[in-house]
Amino acid sequence: MKPEASPPRLAPETAIEAPLVVVTVGTDHHRFDRLVRWMDHWYSRQSTEVRIVAQTGTARQSRVFECQPYLAPGELDEAFGAATAVVSHGGPASIMGVRSQGLMPIVVARDSRLDEHVDDHQQRFARWLAARGEIALATTEAELCGRLDAAIADPTAYRLTATDGDTTARTVERFGVLVDELLERRR
Repeated sequence: MKPEASPPRLAPETAIEAPLVVVTVGTDHHRFDRLVRWMDHWYSRQSTEVRIVAQTGTARQSRVFECQPYLAPGELDEAFGAATAVVSHGGPASIMGVRSQGLMPIVVARDSRLDEHVDDHQQRFARWLAARGEIALATTEAELCGRLDAAIADPTAYRLTATDGDTTARTVERFGVLVDELLERRR
């Protein structure tokens, strides 16, 4: 009997073999089928080899690339660190997790009108971050595909520079202040 092979590590040097795109929808119980469908369409049109690591939560599973409902935080961080590009929902923790690994996330925010979340806080937060250059916002399938094509064509396209880290720290600090203010208003 042949021994079972262990899964390959996602070390940064393996990204040279084929670009890695990581997709995360977070852990909210609402389905985010729209993002998986957009990724299916983009991946199906690729003429070059691209690897995808996808954490899809309760969304329907992809028909064209492998995905898992949930990944452990360490696995997700490892994948972010090896990625050419990361496509994320608009959750603050996911966005900052991607940025902490040296990448600007491509963000597709959940939309409450499509039953993807309870309200549009992700939409508002993503627009706010995009206006400050903290994320690459994709509001349409064409924008997402264009951003992913750019990342594959130039693997450094979404790498953060040393000065971007300062901006991330300021954004996290400002986000904390905003949350504190909202909690004070509710009291």
